[in-house]
Amino acid sequence: MARRRSFVTDRRGAVVIELALVAPVLAVLAIGVVDMSNAFSRRLALEQGAQRAIEKIMQTTDDTTVEATLANEAVCQVNGVNSDGTCKTSPITTANVTVTYRIECTASGGAVTVQSNSDAAIFNTYVCASGSSTAKYLSVNVTDKYTPIFPLHFSAFDADGTYHIATTAGMRIQ
Repeated sequence: MARRRSFVTDRRGAVVIELALVAPVLAVLAIGVVDMSNAFSRRLALEQGAQRAIEKIMQTTDDTTVEATLANEAVCQVNGVNSDGTCKTSPITTANVTVTYRIECTASGGAVTVQSNSDAAIFNTYVCASGSSTAKYLSVNVTDKYTPIFPLHFSAFDADGTYHIATTAGMRIQ
C-alpha cells in the first residue's frame, strides 16, 4: 500500500509525458507555418510578375499583340529566364495568364456601366453614351496551383489536393 502511494505522488516522469502530448501539436504548427509561407511566397511571385508585365506594356512590338506581350512577360517574370535569355517554361505558361480590358461609363447622374472583354478588337468597339465620362482599364490575371509539402491543413483543397493562387495587376489606359 505504501508503494502505491509513492507511485501516485511521484512526479519524475510528468515532463516527459507532457512533452509527448504537446510535441505533435508543435510539429504540426511548425510544418503549417512553413507550408503557408511557401504558398504566400508563390503568390507574391505571381503578383510581382503581373505588376512587372504591366510596367513593360510600352515595349509591345508590331510582331505581337498587347495581350501576347503581357502574357509572355508575366510568364518570364514568374518563371525566370534561361542562360540564353529565353523564358523558362514552368511552373506557369501563358495559359495561366488572362488579359482583360474594361471600360467604365459614368453617366452625369452617377450611374456606372461596366463592359469588359479579353479581345482588344471587340473592346475598342465599346463606346460610352454621350455626356458620360469614360475610363478604360487593362488588367493582367495570373493563376497557379500550389501543392502543400505536407497536406495537413484543415482548410479546403481542390480535388487534386492543391491550393489555387490568383493575383491581378492593372492600370488605367485612358
